[in-house]
This record gives sequence, structure tokens and C-alpha cells, in this order.
Amino acid sequence: MIFASRSYCDVPVLGTNGRSSWKRLIASLLIGCRFLFLLGTLFILFGQGLFGAANVTGQEESWLEIVVTDANLKLPESSSRLLVAFSKGNGRPRFTDASFPGQPVFGMSLNTVRLNTPILFGKSAVGFPVGAELDKLPPGQYKVQAILVFNPSINLPTATGNLHSELIDITLPVPKGSKLTVPLTKTFEPRPSREREGYEQVEIVSPLLSAFHNRPMKLRFGVALPAEGEARNAFESEAQDASTTGLIVHIGGFGQRSTSVAGIERDPRFVQILLDGAGPHGDPYYVDSANNGPYGRALMEEIIPYVEKKYRCAGSGKYRFTTGGSTGGWVSLALQILYPDEFNGCWSSCPDGVDFRNFQLINIYENESAYFQEGGDEIPAKRNRNGQTDYSVRHECQLERVLGGGRWELGGQQWASWNAVYGPKGPDGPVPLWDGDTGKINPEVAQYWKRYDLRMILEDNWSNLGNRLRGKLHVWVGDRDEYFLNHAVERLKVMTQSLSNPAFDGQIIIESGKGHTSGWKQAVVRDAMYQRMVAEPDR
Repeated sequence: MIFASRSYCDVPVLGTNGRSSWKRLIASLLIGCRFLFLLGTLFILFGQGLFGAANVTGQEESWLEIVVTDANLKLPESSSRLLVAFSKGNGRPRFTDASFPGQPVFGMSLNTVRLNTPILFGKSAVGFPVGAELDKLPPGQYKVQAILVFNPSINLPTATGNLHSELIDITLPVPKGSKLTVPLTKTFEPRPSREREGYEQVEIVSPLLSAFHNRPMKLRFGVALPAEGEARNAFESEAQDASTTGLIVHIGGFGQRSTSVAGIERDPRFVQILLDGAGPHGDPYYVDSANNGPYGRALMEEIIPYVEKKYRCAGSGKYRFTTGGSTGGWVSLALQILYPDEFNGCWSSCPDGVDFRNFQLINIYENESAYFQEGGDEIPAKRNRNGQTDYSVRHECQLERVLGGGRWELGGQQWASWNAVYGPKGPDGPVPLWDGDTGKINPEVAQYWKRYDLRMILEDNWSNLGNRLRGKLHVWVGDRDEYFLNHAVERLKVMTQSLSNPAFDGQIIIESGKGHTSGWKQAVVRDAMYQRMVAEPDR
């Protein structure tokens, strides 16, 4: 060591040669100061790893700490997000419920998690609702639960592999000087699907998505097999060949899992599949995107060929159809527009924003803020059937900020999913359309979104798409849609009325007095699909 020849703690004693002794004293003090400075620097740079201190929040004061003590639990290999939710009464804490006024939920990002190393959950945590602070929770009895989120392929708090605590009863405030320790003791396991005759759950490895994400990625979907019995026999007899069975691609509402496929009524004329609504950044929307990867290609090149081969479907665009509501309304319409020859009809209900001049109530191309109107009032995100605001965009996005550990674009919920699908990719994830704190919109990102603006795609490419989409587009929305989705559909309808060569011959129905629901009866839709399937010549 550089100090081996001399102890930096030795202080020379003053002798007869005072000037020399003072010089030696000053030199020794300087050496000591340099050592202390070096020691402090080393502690700042490496102290957390060397001494096992909490890894993100430093040594901030907090009455709440989270810890993993079971060596059998798998810890995240890279960054993760820690969530803590509180509820009063007998209800369980709800991590993803944005209903106003909202249960308290807090989140923070972690770089590393170490066994037996408490994580101090303090002032650095982001809180929901807006303005929530951990130290200012009202006194009382609470139930609390913590979740460590790190599944890279499914961005849900309850995704397989994420760690969670038991539900713990606590009383606030915690006595001064005390700490509440919440241990993460369990792993979320895959939810077993309920087997039901005529329905199957399928999971296949996706080479396309695996190559994009540089790790194994799987595609999941549910299958509703054709109904058996007399109806199926009659269909096969009429069709002369069972391989003329059609394929209906169902896409559910936001985040709907494929395990709910049993809600689809079986039909002897069709194999029907329900795509899974969970992906690395939320619902993947089954179109190619810079952040999620080639989900559109994966559907067209991996899922559909697999299904058509295994279940003996006809295997051409004439026999394929799409349908869905809300998220599924947008996806079903987008698939028909983006793959005009690969599907023979789309029946879309209350689709997510089909014109980004009305992204709900936000004009992303002209508005300065996603949170505030020009007069300063907050922009609503949801209304009730009487037109009264349930909660605002800022309120809903605050929960997504919490779930994303401070970044709404990583939250995995509705706004984050749209942002990941429609937006560009940055060095550390999806580039947000707006600032999560202020709501200020980034005009450059808004321009990027144009490639997913379905009204714009149709209008700009009608000379190429018009004849290929004849009779294929069917859109329904209620004029009292709780999420204001009717406004974009109204813009879409106005635009289609101006189309020519050919004129638009689809359906766009805006039904008075209806809310966020389905305007299509599925039995009627399947009959309409079948008529298109048998009426047109093979192509």
C-alpha cells in the first residue's frame, strides 16, 4: 500500500526545530485528508455493493422496507419495479384500478435486488393518486401488499415469475423510529386454464419475436373449435369439403387474456381464435411496432398458418375475418386495412382512436398538453352515461407512472400500451408522446404516430386500398361511449363520405344513446361472414 512506509495517523511531536515539526504536521494532515476523501469516494461508488446497503433509495428515512429472504426465489437479473398498494376495509389492494378517487399505490424503479438486503421504500417512490405521499397516508387500518415486477415478456404486476408478499394488516401511522418490514415470499404462478370441451389453449414459440427481443418469446391464443353434431354435418355436406372451414380472429378488450376463449360461441362453419392481450409493454395490439416487435407478422406468418394447418381451415384470405371491441375494435380494423387481401371482412365495435385528432379528447397533432385544456381544466379520460367525468387523463396516467416506476410509458396499461405500439423506440424504452409530469406533448413523436392513424392511412392510400376493401369494413360505436371513442369514429365517417374511385361502401354506424359496448350480435356477424365466404369466387 502507498501508506506502508508511514502511518498516516502518526503526528510528529514538536521539538526544538519548530518550523520543521510544523511542516511534518501539515504534511501528515494533508495525507490523512486525502485518504479520507478517497475512502468517501469509494463508499459512494461501491459502498452499496460492499456493505449491502439498500440499492436505490440510498439511506433515506422510511418506515417501510421490502426484503427477500428466501434463497429459493428467483431474483431479477436486471432492472425491476417495486410496487406497494394499500386498501382500507376488507378489500384487497388493487394495483391497476384507476377508478376515482383511487386506492393508494406507490412504485419505484430498482437497478438490483439482493437477498436479505432491505429496500427502503421512501420519498423517492411515486404515488397514486396525484399528490399521494407515503408519509401522508391518513391514519387507520390498512391492508398492504408488495409486488416486484420483472417479467420481461408480460408487463403485468401479476405476471408469472413476479414476486409478491402476503396480504398484511397494518395500522398507520407506524410508531416513530419503527419500521414495517414486508417480505416478498411468493412467486406468481401461471393461472391454470379451465378445460372445456370444444376449446383449447395454445402456446407456440415465435421465431420472429424471439429474434427481435433476443430472448425466447411465445405467442398465446385460445381456440374455439367448430361446433359438432347435426349443424357441422350439414355444413360439411353443403361445403363438400371440411377444409373450407373459415377462420375468425377475435381480439378482446384491453388486456383480455386468451384463457377467456370459452366466452366465444362455437359455430360449425368456423374455427375461431382469441389472441392474448399481454405483451412486453402491455397489450401488443398485433401490429408491427418499433417497441413490441413484429406482432403483425407473427400473427400472419406464425399463428394463422399454424391454426389453418392444424384445424384444417381453408387457408386463404377469402375465408378469414376479424372482429373485436374496444382494443379489439381497433386491432380488427387495423388488420383488415393493413392486410387488405388477407382478410375478407372486419366487424369492429367501439374501436380505440381511429383518428388521432381525437385520441379520446386529445388532438395529438395540435394540442400542447395531454392533461390540460387551453382554459386549464383537466382533460377527461372517462365519463359516465350522464356525461359526468369519472376521472382525467392525468389521473389515469399517474397510476401508469407508478406502475412504470416513475415512467408512465413503462406502466403496461392502456396509455402505455398505445404509446409502445404507435411510438418510436428510444435508448431505454418507448419514447413517450408526452411528459409524464406536465403532459406536454412532443410534436416529433406525434408525427411518428401518423403511421398508425387509421383514418389517415385510408385517406392517403384509398387509390390503392379502395377496391381491395370493398364491402369489408364494418364499424359500430355508441355516441355516449364512456371513453369518448365516438368522436374519432365520427371523423372517420365524415372522411369516408368524401372518398371516390371507388366510393366507400362499408358500414360506419354511430348509434344514439349507446355506450362502450358491442353493437354487433355475434351470430348475425358470423352469418354475414359466411355469406361473404361462399358468395365470392376463390382468390
